[in-house]
Amino acid sequence: MSHYKIMLADDEGIVIDSLKFIIEKEFGGLCTIEFAKTGRSVIELAENFRPDIAIMDIQMPGINGIEAMREIRETNQNVIFIVMSAYDKFDYAKEAIKLGVLEYITKPMEKTRIIDTLKKAMKQIDREKEKRSNDLLIREKLETVMPIIENGLLYNLLFQEHFTEDIENYKQLLGIDQNYAYMLSVVCGETQEGNHMTNAVGSSVKMQQYDTLLREYLKEAYPGVILGMSMANKLPGLVPCEETQMAYEERIALIEKSREIVRELKRRTQISFRIGISAVAPLEEARESYREATNALIMTTGSVAHVDDLPIGCAHEETYPVDLEKKLFAEVKNGETDHAVATAETYFDLIAGLHGDYLMNIRLKVLEFVLYAEYLAYNSGGMTYEFRDRADYLPVIMGMDDLVSIKEWFLDKMRTASRNVSTKAAEKSLGAVEAAKAYIQNNYSRDISLDEVSQKVNISPYYFSKIFKEDVGEGFVEYLTKIRMDKAKELLTTTEYSMKEICSMVGYADPNYFSRSFKKNVGVTPTEYKQL
Repeated sequence: MSHYKIMLADDEGIVIDSLKFIIEKEFGGLCTIEFAKTGRSVIELAENFRPDIAIMDIQMPGINGIEAMREIRETNQNVIFIVMSAYDKFDYAKEAIKLGVLEYITKPMEKTRIIDTLKKAMKQIDREKEKRSNDLLIREKLETVMPIIENGLLYNLLFQEHFTEDIENYKQLLGIDQNYAYMLSVVCGETQEGNHMTNAVGSSVKMQQYDTLLREYLKEAYPGVILGMSMANKLPGLVPCEETQMAYEERIALIEKSREIVRELKRRTQISFRIGISAVAPLEEARESYREATNALIMTTGSVAHVDDLPIGCAHEETYPVDLEKKLFAEVKNGETDHAVATAETYFDLIAGLHGDYLMNIRLKVLEFVLYAEYLAYNSGGMTYEFRDRADYLPVIMGMDDLVSIKEWFLDKMRTASRNVSTKAAEKSLGAVEAAKAYIQNNYSRDISLDEVSQKVNISPYYFSKIFKEDVGEGFVEYLTKIRMDKAKELLTTTEYSMKEICSMVGYADPNYFSRSFKKNVGVTPTEYKQL
C-alpha cells in the first residue's frame, strides 16, 4: 500500500480527535493527518497539504462543506471526498454526488463504516497511482520510440526506399491522416555568409549537444511536425497539411514565425540557423519538396526562404493536369502497365479536349512523354540503349494527321515502356541463366566452377547462384552433376570407352571419385550400370 495524506474537516474537536484515533490505530504509519475547523481554513489547508482523502463535515462555520469541496476540486482533481453530516438531507447528498463524493456518512459515525470507507478510498488511490505510473511509463517509452518512427518515415520518403504499405504503417503509428505536407530544411552554421553557412562540420557537431532542445522547440513552434535525424548540418522536417496548397496570408505568417524561430534558436544555442520551406505537395513527393526547401536557401541570402517566393521549379498554366502527369510517370516507373495506360488515356483525352486544334503541340507533348517514359524504362534495368533505335519516331508522329492515330501510338509506347520496366530486368536474369546452361553443356567435360560461369554471364556469383536456383529448381553444382551423370550414362551404354576415359570425358580427374559420385546419384556403380 502507498502512503496517504488525509485531511479532516469538522468544527467539533471531539470528532477530529475520534477520527485521528481510529485512523492511527487502524492504519498506523501509512497515513499523515492534518485537520481544519472552518470552511476557509479547509480550503487553505487543501492548497498546501494536497490531501489524497478529505473527510468533510457539511456544516462548518463560514463556507459550508459543499462550497469548500467545490473550490478544493478546482485545484485538486484527484482528491477523494468522504462526507459526514448530522443531517440526512437529500439536497446535500445530491450536491455531494455531483462532486464525486465516495461516501455520504451520517453522524454519529460507526467505526467499522469509517474504516471500510477509508480502505475503499485507499484502493481507489492505489489503482489511480498505478494507472498514472503505467501511463507515464508508456509515455516515456513513446518519447524514446517516436523519434525513431519519425525518422523512419522521413528516411523512407526522402530516399524513396519504401513500399506504399510502409508509409501507411508509419502514418498510422504517428497518427497522420493528412495526405499533403510541406517540408522544412533547418540548416545550421557558425555564421551566415551570403547563401551558405560557415563551419558546417563544426556546427553539426555542436548541434548534437542541443538536439533535445532543438527538437522540443521545433515541435512546439511547428505543431504536428515530423522530424528526421540530422544529416551533417541539416535537419529535415515534415509538416502534414489538410489543404492542397497554402493561402498567401498563411504563408506570410509561417515565414514570420520561422524568422522568429531562427532568432530564438540563435539566442538559446549560440548557433546560427536558416530555414527553407517548400510548397505544399502530396506526402509521397516529400523528396522533391525537401529539395525545394534546400534550394530555396541557395537562391536567397535571407535567414528564411519559402519556395513560393522564388523563381524555382516549373509553373504550369491553370488548366494543365500536373497531377495526372506525375501519376502517369510514377506508374510507368513502377511498371504498373494497366494503370499507366489508363492514366495515359485520361491525360491524352484531357489535353485533346483542351488543345485539339493544336496538333503540332500535341505531337510534341506526346513525343516528350514517350521519350521520358522510355528513359525510365532504360534506367530500370534489363535493357540495352541503342542510339539509333528511335530514328523513326519523329517522321512517324509527324505523318499522323488525326488525334486517333496519335493517341493509339502514344498509348502503345507508354504500354511498352511500362511493361519493359516490369519484365526486362526479369528477362535479363532469365537470359543469363539460359546462357549459363548453354555454357555448362559445352564445357561440362572441364573442371568448371560457379565463379567461372558467373563471370561468363557477367553476374556476381552470389546473385547468379540465387537466380539460377530460382529458375532451374536446383543449385549450380547439382545441375552440373546431373549433366555429367546423364552424359556418363549415355557413354556407358552406347560406346566402348574405358571407365578411365569416360571419367575424363565427363569432367572428373579421379576415377574413384567419379565412381562414388555415380553410385550416389544413379544408385549403382558405373560397371553395374553398363551391365544392365
